Amino acid sequence: MSIAISDIIREIETFAPLTYQENYDNTGLIIGNASEPCIGVLCTLDITEEVIHEALQYNCNLIISHHPLIFSPIKKINGKNYTERCIIKSITNNLHIYAAHTNADNVLAGVNYEIAKKLNLTNIKILQAKNKILKKLITFVPASHLQQVQNALFDAGCGHIGNYDKCSFFTDGKGTFRGNEKTHPFLGEKGKLSTEPEIRIETIFEAYQESKVISALLSSHPYEEVAYDIYSLDNYHTKIGSGIIGEFEEELNTKTFLDLIKKTFNQPLIRYTPYDKAIKKIALCGGSGSFLLHSAIQQSAHAFISSDFKYHQFFDAENKIMIADIGHFETEQFTPEIFHRIIKNKFPNFAVLLSKINTNPIKYF
Repeated sequence: MSIAISDIIREIETFAPLTYQENYDNTGLIIGNASEPCIGVLCTLDITEEVIHEALQYNCNLIISHHPLIFSPIKKINGKNYTERCIIKSITNNLHIYAAHTNADNVLAGVNYEIAKKLNLTNIKILQAKNKILKKLITFVPASHLQQVQNALFDAGCGHIGNYDKCSFFTDGKGTFRGNEKTHPFLGEKGKLSTEPEIRIETIFEAYQESKVISALLSSHPYEEVAYDIYSLDNYHTKIGSGIIGEFEEELNTKTFLDLIKKTFNQPLIRYTPYDKAIKKIALCGGSGSFLLHSAIQQSAHAFISSDFKYHQFFDAENKIMIADIGHFETEQFTPEIFHRIIKNKFPNFAVLLSKINTNPIKYF
């Protein structure tokens, strides 16, 4: 079976749609052509020259990384730094580069969930949910086609609320219309005012699915001209957002908690704030998560695991919570496993490798 780069990308973006990336980010296919065949995939946290060499060594022509190779604007490509050298070597060797960064952070089953699983947390939820990413569709159908239109909308992605699907609301009413001589109305007669019983359907969908939803509506609806309204919602999406909060099965003391972190993340050194209470409820965020500290405190977390805290930010803990800064690489080191699992589940006989290169630029003495 021939697999294209686009086939791999489709699976990753089904899991973590690009629309969920932060506005400063640069996710997606960074170098390459999605229509070309894929020979093999290498999954990694970072793109470095060593990783490029590894991909070529193992005959992988697609690298999927968490951190984008190109993040800041590039004005010249002449090989003066590692980013430029990686770009040159990738293009020269027809190597495709793809990144799933903050979009993979912001889905419930993404980067932070992977960390939570390693810690065996339960009752896992998004720490800071996002809003303004849901929309509501309202449309009107004759009773004879209610089920047909509903099913098409559900198949297109409508009707998901938390752990429920196929959610909608409908009411009976009457609609009026008059078609001109160019029409062929499904109900009534052209040129005459018609009043017909109709059912009003309401359902919600994620904003990025809008074109798919509208297409499903129009193709399943019997009317020549379909009346519908779409509204943007301020509702928070409980499965999309920053960070994770969960619980241990049992309370831990400070030493046991820190020992667990060291063992789980293979981290010899932890920066943390003193905390004199039992630890059970845990907030966490892979990568730079200091912006979530107040959310963690507001939700009564006992500890917050993340990285890249600045000196003065540690004062904000005030013994309300333990800050455990365990390092950027350390918090996100399991991310390539997500990409590997997604691709392998879809294409079980395809060559998908996990990079063996430790890309952490920070060493401890």
